[in-house]
Amino acid sequence: MFEMFKKKNEKPSNNKNSKETKKTEKSDKPNKLSDLAIVCLSNYADRIKNVNEELNKQMHTKNVDYIIHINPIKFNNGEGKVKLEDSVRGKDVYIISDVSNYSLTYKMYGFENHMSPDEHFQDIKRTISAMAGKPKHTTLIMPLLYSSRQHRRQGRESLDCAMALRELENLGISTIITFDAHDPNIQNVNPSSSFDSIFPLYPVIKQFVLDNKKEIDSNKMVVISPDNGAMARAITYASMLKLNVGMFYKRRDYTKIVNGKNPIIAHEYNGPDVNGKDVLIVDDMIASGESMIDVARELKSRGAKNVLSICTFAFFTEGLEKFDGYVKEGLIKKIYCTNASYVSEEMKKREWLNIVEMEKFVALLISTLHNNASLSPLINSNEKIKNLLLHGV
Repeated sequence: MFEMFKKKNEKPSNNKNSKETKKTEKSDKPNKLSDLAIVCLSNYADRIKNVNEELNKQMHTKNVDYIIHINPIKFNNGEGKVKLEDSVRGKDVYIISDVSNYSLTYKMYGFENHMSPDEHFQDIKRTISAMAGKPKHTTLIMPLLYSSRQHRRQGRESLDCAMALRELENLGISTIITFDAHDPNIQNVNPSSSFDSIFPLYPVIKQFVLDNKKEIDSNKMVVISPDNGAMARAITYASMLKLNVGMFYKRRDYTKIVNGKNPIIAHEYNGPDVNGKDVLIVDDMIASGESMIDVARELKSRGAKNVLSICTFAFFTEGLEKFDGYVKEGLIKKIYCTNASYVSEEMKKREWLNIVEMEKFVALLISTLHNNASLSPLINSNEKIKNLLLHGV
């Protein structure tokens, strides 16, 4: 009887070592002890691992898995729902969604459909609903602002972007972060909410300077705005690189609409002489690319040497083959874009397309906000770019 009692209550002599072994094994695995959580939608899943790795560096942590994945479920009639794979209660949550990702598909009535920005936006709302108000604070990082090109009303048309921002505010999103909004004035829709349109200037300029440092001279290069809407962006690049700036004015036919927009009749140029110089066209996005190519043709007719372009988002909605032809024709030499929006495998194969990775920038953004620090160092890159031009670092 005594022996049975002794065996029952006796602790094994190697119990301590056993616990230490288990602890060591556990420390090598990702853990979720932090109050910081990234809720990653499927449309950003191809980049989130790199963001998590960079975030560990910024937060001075090791092997912490900050990611909470979602399980998006689609029914055969096209309806859907979202289920979180972990708890977000009391956490500082950052939802990341790339509404431009057209690679995701689902079956509806037996047909394969590619997800549109509208469907991605619906999944954002479903995700917020699934969290049910449990997070301590919720920030939405939407690199490409949903419906950003439909930011103002002209005639009897919808205000999609404004309605979306209002809807997000009503659902409990306290902060919205986007990159290079088509019109930053859209933030006036929700004047009491936190809205930041961050221009990811430094990562893009860094890559551009490293590739073209010898040509960045006011006697050799001119920055070009393809229209008056991009003029502020062009002036920013020109001032950072200490170059002159020129602008094209799009003369449109407002009596008709083709593919959802008024067709361009002509491009009128106002700026310095570009004869024998390289030109850098800057804009927020390349959709079909027709407008940029029209500007490139105009610049070439004025004697421009090489035409380069920088944009935050590159979609190539009418295919890459057209641009292969433009490059072969000599109209375009190089295009710089970010992977803030979806980058296909075909895009990665193009030598004329330089893709700037943004995962480190996104991680910096999250760690800065989580630590209640100012975003100014990320937004204002003057000193960094100055050192880059002087010393190449």
